[in-house]
Amino acid sequence: MGVSATALQRIIDGLVDVRRDSVRDYTAFSVHGTRFGYHWPRTETVGLKQTLLEQAALVAERPEVFEVQFTMGGFGWVVVRLPRIDADELEELLYEAWRLSAPEELAAQHPFTR
Repeated sequence: MGVSATALQRIIDGLVDVRRDSVRDYTAFSVHGTRFGYHWPRTETVGLKQTLLEQAALVAERPEVFEVQFTMGGFGWVVVRLPRIDADELEELLYEAWRLSAPEELAAQHPFTR
C-alpha cells in the first residue's frame, strides 16, 4: 500500500485538461480554472476537493489516512496521506475531485474508468 509521487503524477496525467501550477512547497491542480487538488511532496500528502458528506465519511472511517483540510463554497477538502492509501482508491478520489471542478459537459464526456 502507498502511492509514490510518480504514481500520483501518472494518475493525474490520466485526467483531461489538467493544469499544474508549481509553487515553492506544493503543486496545485485545476481544470478549466477551478482548483481540485494540491500535492505537498515534503509531507507526502495531497489535498482533494470532495463533497461535505464525503469529507465527513472519509475522515470518520479512516482518520489515519484522511483529515479535514477546510470547507469552502459547499465543498469539503481532505488531506490524504499518500503512504497510507492504495492507488485504486486515490485514483477514484482524484477523479471525483476533478469531476466536481470540471464543466459538466467535460465530465460527462469523460466518465471514470479504470
